[in-house]
Amino acid sequence: MLVSSYFLAITTLASASVVADEVIVVSESTSLRAQETTAAISNFDLAHQPAGLRIDAAELLQGFAGVQADSRANYAQDTRITMRGFGARSAFGVRGVVLQLDGIPLTMPDGQAQTSSIFLDEPNNVQVIRGPLANIYGNSAGGVIQWWSQRPFTNQLQLNAAVGDHATQRQLVHADWVGEGQALRVMGARFRTDGPRAHNRAERDQLAARWYYNVTDTVELTVRLDDNNAPLLQDPGSLTPDAWQADPTQTFAGATRFNTRKSIHHQQVSVSLAEAQRWRINVWRGWRDMEQYLPFPGTDIQSSGAVVQLQRQFHGVDASYRTRWSTTSPIHTTVGIHHASQDDRRWGYSNQFGELGELRRDELGQVTQQAAYLLTDWQPIPHLTFLMGARHSHIDFTVNDYFIVPGNPDDSGQQQQHAWSWNIGATYAFTPHWHAFIANGVGFETATLTEMAYNNEQSGLNTDLGPATNRQWEVGLRWQQATLQSQWSMFHIETVNEIVVDRSIDGRTTYTNAGLTRRRGVEWELGWQLTPQWHWRMAATWLSADYDHGNRLPGVAEQQLYSQLDWAYRPAQQLSLITEYRGDVVAHDDQSVVAPSHTLWHLNWQGDYEWAQWRIHPWLRWHNLTDAKYVGSVVVNQSNGRAFEPGVGREIQVGLQFRRRY
Repeated sequence: MLVSSYFLAITTLASASVVADEVIVVSESTSLRAQETTAAISNFDLAHQPAGLRIDAAELLQGFAGVQADSRANYAQDTRITMRGFGARSAFGVRGVVLQLDGIPLTMPDGQAQTSSIFLDEPNNVQVIRGPLANIYGNSAGGVIQWWSQRPFTNQLQLNAAVGDHATQRQLVHADWVGEGQALRVMGARFRTDGPRAHNRAERDQLAARWYYNVTDTVELTVRLDDNNAPLLQDPGSLTPDAWQADPTQTFAGATRFNTRKSIHHQQVSVSLAEAQRWRINVWRGWRDMEQYLPFPGTDIQSSGAVVQLQRQFHGVDASYRTRWSTTSPIHTTVGIHHASQDDRRWGYSNQFGELGELRRDELGQVTQQAAYLLTDWQPIPHLTFLMGARHSHIDFTVNDYFIVPGNPDDSGQQQQHAWSWNIGATYAFTPHWHAFIANGVGFETATLTEMAYNNEQSGLNTDLGPATNRQWEVGLRWQQATLQSQWSMFHIETVNEIVVDRSIDGRTTYTNAGLTRRRGVEWELGWQLTPQWHWRMAATWLSADYDHGNRLPGVAEQQLYSQLDWAYRPAQQLSLITEYRGDVVAHDDQSVVAPSHTLWHLNWQGDYEWAQWRIHPWLRWHNLTDAKYVGSVVVNQSNGRAFEPGVGREIQVGLQFRRRY
């Protein structure tokens, strides 16, 4: 779980550049320019992202160097996010990358996260932190993605409606009220689609409320309530390479035979209390109910079943305090504590061709994370800034097995893991426009509760599965002018005891620690206002992620390129041409299955008009202009050969937004 008080949030963004010379806030208690931060950090105003339905987190992560956001077009499996190769082993959800929304964790204490619970219309800014600085966010912080929303500043009503191919539709109602010293926001959204493949339907309803209250002139209270309900998420399954080559729109036969599907109900409440420039307290609690039908019977007594039922409760608190030392050169130190826990009540049943069968799993898994941390920034001379941080984390895993029958022994067990993570970096300003930075740090990642559940040869928690430890080096350059912003970085990462799939048989997957892995790469981001009407945004990544014996790390593209050319041909209209290139991706450790490289072209149009007292914002998204056949995501080390999740062909979406301010 992340350290919410360590976030580096952009308070304002005035341009569409990826690298912005804006004031950022460290722990919401001290200000630094982005140019002075000792890390590869990308800031972006989401108003400049291409318009879309906002149903997939990958929509908000386009064009960031080092970030691989795989849109599966399979709403039962969620967006797959990889950052500099971290999180590549994930078969579903997010591993190895910490997620936050307004400083509130989306990542569980064991390191797993989902993006489907985010109200993607709300954030107005996204920040991506790569490199050693991410280490101080604790467990599984191979990188950090933080979405930020803005407190309402005026009364307004907003109505959105959008439709697309495959019977896709989404409606949104958004209302803000601003009073004396307080503000209220209420949102609701409805999403339905049949999906681009058979057995691909999805239904999702979201409700959210936010209350902002000024306790004093400097202390603000924020209360957030979220309710995300997805009663039906059909799973069409992945395909073998041969099946994908023959027809990427087909559905895996077992999906209909076993009626594979998922339902999720996620609820969360959080409270934040902060005094500007001094201290902050975040408290959160949540509940997540999930049921999933998998494409096999799961009748074997040790199979854990093929129908998963999960009831999760989680909560946490993060508190920090910042002080300025009485020295001639500015020194600030933030100290804090962090506590988070999750309780996973899990049942498994056999799948009787889409119906609930006999019990095959009954257990309670618990994870508790406790941490203490500090972060210091020091500016000995005006052009030189040092940033140093350290964190000690202690994590307890416990599994209590209640399904103890002949042929299935007691799988209860417990394990404790603890680790130090740290970062030290410096940035130097050669000129007001040109800055260089260098950083070094150590981080760690534990296996998730699910990944630790089983052994190969004996019962009980896999206590031999330890945390992976990484050592990172990073150097970079930033160039910042009014019309041109650029960031270049080079990194080297060595990971010891990488967590990988060991064996996958009849629905039970076990994991082990591999040997040394190395990741080396170069990243470049550019934002260039060519003329008042033309703007170009580009992000390029080259990444070599290899095991010590030379094989490539599965799930990681070696090359990525994103280009977005915006043409404001009229004051109220803009046309964008988007190009995405991704190199080939290995799907198996033995390198036997490789998803081919692909290039996609997209067209995006949006306008902005005044009508009476309403502001109208129409948009059109034309995805995959050439109808290219491509693999959207791979399933790493899939033992049954179905490693490819097809990308979406040519698709058109249109939307209309009405907004009125009072």
